[in-house]
Amino acid sequence: MSRVAFQGVAGAYSEQATRQFFGPEVESVPCRTLADVFFATENEQADYGMLPIENAIAGSVTRSYELLMEHDLRIHAEVILRVRHMLLALPGTQLADVKRVRSHPQALAQCRRYLERHDLESEPAFDTAGSARDLAESKQTDTAVIASELAAESCNLEILDRAIEDYPFNYTRFFILSLSSPPRAQRSKTSLLFTTPHQPGVLYECLGEFARRHVNLAKIESRPRLNQPWQYIFYLDFEGHCQDPECEAAIMGLLRRSSYVKLLGSYPAATTPVLNER
Repeated sequence: MSRVAFQGVAGAYSEQATRQFFGPEVESVPCRTLADVFFATENEQADYGMLPIENAIAGSVTRSYELLMEHDLRIHAEVILRVRHMLLALPGTQLADVKRVRSHPQALAQCRRYLERHDLESEPAFDTAGSARDLAESKQTDTAVIASELAAESCNLEILDRAIEDYPFNYTRFFILSLSSPPRAQRSKTSLLFTTPHQPGVLYECLGEFARRHVNLAKIESRPRLNQPWQYIFYLDFEGHCQDPECEAAIMGLLRRSSYVKLLGSYPAATTPVLNER
């Protein structure tokens, strides 16, 4: 049975992603912070780490990029989770009893129209599943939380309303981290980080290494370099495995033109789940 570290408490969306990929029998290892997920995986307290990397609505998880730069874990796979926010309350609570809703700020923002429509006050909290746990302990009958269906199950809360997010195409992408690289897959994706000299046209030339070889870029994003103000690290996803001839040649070309390259891993590419009825 695999042990998988994730940030949060029981019922977190990261744990839901863990079960989606590994199955319901997986052993979950809750961690207080994302840095603790890396620590647990590096020190073999867990076999894998589940790292949220970006949300289709809220964008990238900044801290995850920083940790990928600082640590040497490999990307083993990616998971795309359909995020369906539930309105949870203590058993016996009616929607008319609820005056305020507590959750992570992003979850509140993703359900803003619903909260406004029902004239419910938003109350920011540290995370979604933690809000569910705290409500179960505090017994506040005028308060509900936004969290996952798994959190309702874990904390013995009732679901007052389902799929209350404003946009149904709410997906979060996760990386599964490990100490070793995964077996080569038929359909792969590769992620890397690189920096460039501060010269005109260098970024254009770096990306041209991929364009000339018809390697399709799936994502490019710049992040500030924490130790060098106004200089940037570029994060790149592309389709293919680093050992594919054209991909390997593109990486070698990038190495010649850039200041620094860090290969994060080649891994099986995930498919976005079909958007079912709300």
